[in-house]
Amino acid sequence: MASYTAYSGYTKPPQSYAGSYYDEKQAQAYTDYQDSVYEEKKRIEKKDRREAICCEVVALVIGFIGLIGVAAVTGLPMWKVTAFIEENIIVMETRWEGLWMNCYRQANIRMQCKVYDSLLFLPPDLQAARGLMCASVALTSFALIVSAVGMKCTKVVDHRARTKHIVLVAGGCLFLMGCVTTLIPVSWTGHVIIRDFYNPLLIDAQRRELGEALYIGWVTGAILFTAGVILLCRHAPRTQDPDERIAYNPGQNIYQPGYSYQPNTYQPYTYQPAYSYQPPYSAPPPGSVAYTPSQY
Repeated sequence: MASYTAYSGYTKPPQSYAGSYYDEKQAQAYTDYQDSVYEEKKRIEKKDRREAICCEVVALVIGFIGLIGVAAVTGLPMWKVTAFIEENIIVMETRWEGLWMNCYRQANIRMQCKVYDSLLFLPPDLQAARGLMCASVALTSFALIVSAVGMKCTKVVDHRARTKHIVLVAGGCLFLMGCVTTLIPVSWTGHVIIRDFYNPLLIDAQRRELGEALYIGWVTGAILFTAGVILLCRHAPRTQDPDERIAYNPGQNIYQPGYSYQPNTYQPYTYQPAYSYQPPYSAPPPGSVAYTPSQY
């Protein structure tokens, strides 16, 4: 007769259970997992945003320096200065000519400046330079305002990236226009000065040299060009963010055609007889109709 031994829990269990019975639960070790795809995307977007803001701030600072340069070139009377040859002054009078006034000094007398009585007293190059430099000051000032409005760190216009990019592109174009309107009068005046300096028909008292305002104007044009290129070469957002998408909610005034075109689809024909054949002496199902023996 076989005997059975019951396990009461006070004796050692079988060896097959020993591992799971005596082993203590180890504390779960947490390891550093890599960021998820969503977190990695957000991190890259934040990095790109910081870089874009830095570029915009740099362009804005450069543009502000350009505005100061344009204002200095416009106001300085040192477009044309008295020529010096072999370290000796040609005439006894030091003379400066600008867009708004001319200044002169004789010997030890203090320099005196006089505003032009009429625009017609100016040569053609300075007449054109006066209008173009005023336009350059206006364009550069407006470019600074537009660029500041379109920066990512401002909330003046719509927060969508595409809208802000368009505003910054407009600011960059204005900077380039300010660069052009600065370089044209400066280069034109410089060309006239160099041409007259080597003209043998002019006397020495009529010769002029390039003034400091012209050099400042060329440097200012390069600065404005740099600011415009930085704003124009920014990476344009190709797709909109999910939170920037506009949900299309169709209204009631939507054109609905009177008919809808449905292509012809082939459907196989199924033969259905007009009546079903029943044997003459077949009995109808019980309870369907009442019948009499005369039917048979």
